[in-house]
Amino acid sequence: MSTSGTQAAEAVEHDAHEGHHPTPAEYVRIALILAALTALEVSTYYFDFGSAGIPLLIALMIVKFVMVAGFFMHLRYDTKLFSRFMYTGLGFAIVLYTATLLIFVVDANQ
Repeated sequence: MSTSGTQAAEAVEHDAHEGHHPTPAEYVRIALILAALTALEVSTYYFDFGSAGIPLLIALMIVKFVMVAGFFMHLRYDTKLFSRFMYTGLGFAIVLYTATLLIFVVDANQ
């Protein structure tokens, strides 16, 4: 079995993988979007969003998680298996957070 064939295949895969990364300008754009989303999260402390506050924070958390994982952790450009693992973890975290929030709400009403 020849190792040169596998090395050539790895080189082609590596070259194909390299062409999909964001440019520095795209990283700056993503960072600005994340900064704006963070500012919106911080604004929930200073302004009363009423009953929409918690769902807004959860939605912002999900959007920021997907952006950071997709671009800065390069999941957007890797195999789909890695993305499935990451988003499954996100799903579990949301379920755990929701269950904990419900426990506090039920406990506060008793």
